[in-house]
Amino acid sequence: MASSEGANVAVIMVGGPTKGTRFRPLSFNLAKPLFPLAGQPMVQHPILACKKIPNLAQIYLIGFYEERDFTLYVSAISNELKVPVRYLREEKPHGSAGGLYYFRDLLMEENPVNIFVMNCDVCCSFPLSDMLAAHLKYKGIGTLLVKKVSAESASEFGEIVADAETGELLHYAEKPETFVSEWINCGVYIFTPEIFLAIQGVASERNNHGTLRRVSSFEALHFTTKSTQADFVRLDQDILTPLAGKRKLYTYETQDFWEQIKTPGMSLKCSSLYLAQYRLTAPDLLAKGDKSNSAKFVGDVYVHPSAKIHHTAKVGPNVSISGSARIGPGVRLIGCIILDDVEIKENALISHSIVGWKSIVGRWARVQGVGDYTAKLGITILGEDVQVEDEVVVTNCIVLPHKTLNLSVHDEIIL
Repeated sequence: MASSEGANVAVIMVGGPTKGTRFRPLSFNLAKPLFPLAGQPMVQHPILACKKIPNLAQIYLIGFYEERDFTLYVSAISNELKVPVRYLREEKPHGSAGGLYYFRDLLMEENPVNIFVMNCDVCCSFPLSDMLAAHLKYKGIGTLLVKKVSAESASEFGEIVADAETGELLHYAEKPETFVSEWINCGVYIFTPEIFLAIQGVASERNNHGTLRRVSSFEALHFTTKSTQADFVRLDQDILTPLAGKRKLYTYETQDFWEQIKTPGMSLKCSSLYLAQYRLTAPDLLAKGDKSNSAKFVGDVYVHPSAKIHHTAKVGPNVSISGSARIGPGVRLIGCIILDDVEIKENALISHSIVGWKSIVGRWARVQGVGDYTAKLGITILGEDVQVEDEVVVTNCIVLPHKTLNLSVHDEIIL
């Protein structure tokens, strides 16, 4: 049962590289969890939320990226936060529940009474302290963060039915073909160690009896049905669905923002959400522009200390500028992410776009999107080392790395 005494540990599921990833071309350079949103690596937002968990003993990142992808980051963030952060690499994907079970001995080293689990590609305020209070009150083995969304979008997620008075999870359906509920699973959980018994039960049943079941397109792409039966266990379909209605799982509603970060377009939207959150949580991270020789900042803007911005530039709202970027005279930036070592020359316009590392945008050029974060070509994305020459207009395009654009392009993928 849930307890307020003893240590807590946190687990952030970071996944890994997959075929046909939707985060390209940005993931060519950097593991997706390290891509900056509002100036901070994607994974750092849940890590900072975990720092507020009482009696936090350890933060684990579980995924199947190469260890070298996270070595420097894990060392730096551990020293900065004074909380041990450790990356645990799966030799192969075991599923969200299977990954927990695979590393159960390490996760239990501190004898935690509660295990916080969250997906890295979730953007929200992570109300972990309030969730913990509800979890302790419910005295179940698990509490899910849930949110009410539109009926039209609910089918894209795991839909839940909960008791309005007790909060008990009564029914769970992952991406159902028919409408179940406007309430969805947000991918943030608190479990007691009893969750390992539930996962073990699923794996044992498969070993003993074998199972015929429908697999997702993701699983079918990477694993044979035989290999998934015993050691690939998902939190949603394999654990939440059978435990629903048994007085073991409960829900906690968030009325704050929540999004999934599956594509570069959504990363741009989520960067703006985190920038807005800084007003309450980290106002010092927002650019002030209160000096007479500084650029004009509008709305929420993050600027890395090493970036250089000409005093005649106008920046914002919803702009994040990374290290060593150079923003020239008369430049206008709106709703964009400017990555490391980018140069934007005089009087250029960047709007609803992501400008990749070491790219150069020429004088009077325009790099822009319509701002549809869910459409494949709703924003413009420049990969690493892309050069947009003077006066060229790039609209709603994806440009792969190391390209030079000397003619205007619209609604294209430039290979």
